[in-house]
Parts: sequence; structure tokens; C-alpha cells
Amino acid sequence: MSLQPLLDAAPAIQVHAFAAMAAFALGIVQLAAPKGTLPHRTIGYVWVVLMVVVAGTSFWIQDLRVWGPWSPIHLLSIFTLCMLPFAVAHARAHRVVAHRNAMITMFAGALLIAGLFTFLPGRIMHAVAFGD
Repeated sequence: MSLQPLLDAAPAIQVHAFAAMAAFALGIVQLAAPKGTLPHRTIGYVWVVLMVVVAGTSFWIQDLRVWGPWSPIHLLSIFTLCMLPFAVAHARAHRVVAHRNAMITMFAGALLIAGLFTFLPGRIMHAVAFGD
């Protein structure tokens, strides 16, 4: 395992990857920690900012091209950017079930499932985890 392939990547990829890793770690903490507390809200806002960075930087990553410079993963980025404000609004309005469902959906789809695809052979994170 070596971070060198990631450190050699374009700045947008580095920011995207490190923000995604931080969001994943904070997401695990959020899922395990007590809900409705000040730390939960504080970490939640940090997580939202990280997810905006993850989704936003994805538009500068165009290695997999399906529709011009875009790929299906960019649809997930658009979905995430659209859903984050709704998820926050649900929390602020104390619609706990809607908030929980939105956040778990984004965590599972945008970080867990999409993240697993980054470990396919030929991808940077595969080289980080398993070598070239």
C-alpha cells in the first residue's frame, strides 16, 4: 500500500479522494454516535461540506467518458448536490426519518458503492491499495 499514486494524481483527484475518505470516516462516526446531539450536528455539517467537495470535484475528473466528458458517476454527483439541502432541511424541521433515509442513501450510494468502484483494476485507488 502506497499513497504515491494518489499524490501523483491531478489536484482535483487528490482533493476528491481525501475529502471522500474524510467523509467516509465521519459518516461511520455519525452512524454509530448518538443522534440529535451538538457533536452530531457539528460533525453533520462538516460531513455535508465534505460531500459538496466530493461531488463538486467529481466534475473535474473525466477519466471514464460515456457521454462526452461525463459518466454515470456524474449523475450521482448531481443527485448528491441536489439531495444535501433537502437532507439538512429535514433535520432542521425535525423530520428524523426523512433526514436519516436521505443521509444513509447518500452515504451508501455516493461513498460506499461509488467508493468500491474506485478499487477496480486500473483505477488510482486500486494502485494505492494493491500496487500497480
